[in-house]
Amino acid sequence: MDGRARILIVGAGIVGCSTAYHLARAGITDVLVVDQGPLFATGGSSSHAPGLVFQTNNSELLTRLASYTVQRFTTDTLDGAPCFHQVGGIEVATTARRWEDLERKRGLAAAWGVPAELIGPREVADRIPQVEHSRVFGGLHVASDGIAKPVRAAEAMAREAARLGVRFEGRTEVTGFDVSGGRVRAVRTSAGTVEVEEVLCCAGIWGPKIGALAGVSIPVQPLAHQYAVTGPIPGLGAAKEHGGDEVAQPLLRHQDASMYFRQIHDRYGIGSYQHRVIPVRAEELAPTAAGDGAEAPPGGGRWAGMASVHPFTPHDFKQPWDDACELLPALERAEIAEGMNGLFLFTSDGMPVLGPSREVAGFWVAEAVWITHSAGVGRAMAEWMADGSPGIDLRAADLRRFEDFAHSPAYVAERSAQSFREVYDVVHPQQPPLHPRPLRTSPFHEREQRLGALFLEANGWERPHWYESNEYLVTGREIVVPGEWAGRYFSPIAAAEHQAAREGVAMFDMTSLARCEVSGRGALGLLDRLTTGKLDRAPGYVTYTLMLEHTGGIRGDITVARLSETEFQVGCNGPRDVAWLRAHADDTTFVRDITGGTCCIGLWGPDARAVLAPLADVDVSHEAFRFFRAKRLFVGEVPVVALRLSYVGELGWELYTSAEFGGRLWDLLAAQGAEQGIFPAGRAAFNGMRLEKGYRAWGADMWSEHDPDEAGLAFAVKPGKGDFVGRDALLRRRERPVRRRLCCLHVTDGTVLMGAEPVFPETGRDAVGFTTSAGYGHSADMSLAYAWLPAELAEPGTPLRVSYFDRRHPAAVVADPVFDPDMARMRR
Repeated sequence: MDGRARILIVGAGIVGCSTAYHLARAGITDVLVVDQGPLFATGGSSSHAPGLVFQTNNSELLTRLASYTVQRFTTDTLDGAPCFHQVGGIEVATTARRWEDLERKRGLAAAWGVPAELIGPREVADRIPQVEHSRVFGGLHVASDGIAKPVRAAEAMAREAARLGVRFEGRTEVTGFDVSGGRVRAVRTSAGTVEVEEVLCCAGIWGPKIGALAGVSIPVQPLAHQYAVTGPIPGLGAAKEHGGDEVAQPLLRHQDASMYFRQIHDRYGIGSYQHRVIPVRAEELAPTAAGDGAEAPPGGGRWAGMASVHPFTPHDFKQPWDDACELLPALERAEIAEGMNGLFLFTSDGMPVLGPSREVAGFWVAEAVWITHSAGVGRAMAEWMADGSPGIDLRAADLRRFEDFAHSPAYVAERSAQSFREVYDVVHPQQPPLHPRPLRTSPFHEREQRLGALFLEANGWERPHWYESNEYLVTGREIVVPGEWAGRYFSPIAAAEHQAAREGVAMFDMTSLARCEVSGRGALGLLDRLTTGKLDRAPGYVTYTLMLEHTGGIRGDITVARLSETEFQVGCNGPRDVAWLRAHADDTTFVRDITGGTCCIGLWGPDARAVLAPLADVDVSHEAFRFFRAKRLFVGEVPVVALRLSYVGELGWELYTSAEFGGRLWDLLAAQGAEQGIFPAGRAAFNGMRLEKGYRAWGADMWSEHDPDEAGLAFAVKPGKGDFVGRDALLRRRERPVRRRLCCLHVTDGTVLMGAEPVFPETGRDAVGFTTSAGYGHSADMSLAYAWLPAELAEPGTPLRVSYFDRRHPAAVVADPVFDPDMARMRR
């Protein structure tokens, strides 16, 4: 084996082969792919996966990755045999609740560009005659879905990669890594040591073990998933020995029973997520995979000996089999011929883990990837490694999205189990996890509990959504109540908090907002290189600015407060931003995450100054403490960093202190503000006020595929300040007209949306955009949604339609923002 490679890929399953293929197509061929098993049925999950590729998903990212996978595999063959059977897919509803969800999913499909249709019970049976049509309300049919042949597809891509110069070595185990200076330098294998520049771990269920050898944590959990194959089903199709097609029927998902079905000649393959969670410890996995290099057929003839396949447990399949026979009565005349408990990876949030690691430079990861998304992930990883940025926004799958606690085995096990149980559930976007909670709490948590806070959870933080103690605020107010889906976690109290905060003053617990300290003599230079704003200003100034990708897209938006010549407090979006800052820092700069050791109260509303002034040891008048300024001061005895900012569009401050002073800060403000009727307000009010004010939320309203001009954030870019990451790419973009814009919509019939709904021209059939943040503006008295639209439809007054649960509602583009456009309320 060659002793050197620019990139070594660990794992020759479908993700590793896809990445190698796309790297080679990009001109990077000094690539070595190794696997402990035989090529290309390596014994991992690619070897036993049933191959379902279904594109509809709540996640735009997963939908787009799946759509490319379909595109890639439909064009591939191996020795004349297809790598994909594009037979379509049907998800059926056996309950009214599921049928309503399919109506919602049809909208998601339209929003993400996947043609789909709702069909009736007899149309389902026309396509799959074995379905008992009287048991279903109907189905969601996606004609472009189908069944992949994973091993065949992997080998087809590997052959092309090899033709272009990529090398593949089977039966080669990775035994260690040489790491020095914080970077991977070489890979030790059973066939020798290979000097490398970069490593990509696509080892599947062995990924955590491989990562540990390099000192990299990969927070995934191997779980067993039941899959069985029936005996012959009368009338289904001809068996292989009689020349029958392997699959002609659409794949079928019965999500009310957490099951799926796929044809295999005259049999059915049946998968179930209905059973108990069956975790497997990574250290219990066999070190090598069995197999003779041939593709494991869906019938399971060569499952025996695969380390990724555990024995079938029939007792776990009893109820799923009963449910299967009820939907497909023809199964009653058959039996289960064989089965397996196949292992694959789950994560704490159900998304893949992709990208560079925090711990070791040059060590990349692509794990917890389903066959459904495999080719799309391979392309994105290749682009990321080749160009420095993937061609698709991977924020939701970035390995660095996880904070340290989310790498703990206990957390990964608990949340991965929940992800498994919820694979086919109807999960509301705001639905909080049940365990482990509470995990992260602010110093105000006990006080909030006593006030009857309803807590939702984000990134481990318990965040008050609204407070029972504020029920008195509802009296005398006209409040619009959203429908069942949008109003799942709504209370009239939340709307009253929203309105009352604009009338008086409220305290918002903002502790969960991520923040870091950037200090040292190189701090200004680091921040200046990575951001679009002018930061070389006197201490005491606060700047809203952007971090861009090399492509000119928005990597994140941050707020930078200069506290001294060499110290900055940076409000960011999470651990990805902190990792980005650290990755670009040298030994003259220190980046320290201070979120957990500090806390924050947002003191906002017309009466905010009347509350703060008597407590502060400095003048907080408008003349003495201007908008977008920072001061160190005392609130009573409490040392505070006060930033005069307002994400809700009202006069006020963000008040930061260390965690041990949090309770005292709360009590001082609450006591002093009693005369003004101060009250705590929750995240529901915060989000509604933000929406009215037109403030963008990175990750919800814009991300790395959008540039500042498109997102309405051109004001935050100062190209004249000099060079910064993404500057040249953004200037090149500006040479072309803006093609799309983030616009504010007024849903004129009052329907409250949730986000991710497709937007249509007033008379058009095809979606032209989709919504992002949405909700009701209780002060503006308007149902609002932000949406990405073609530039020609972005003018205020443009009539549109928004589809919500498969019903179109009238909307119109309105000037942004709808509340206090002159920003007079914040500058009092």
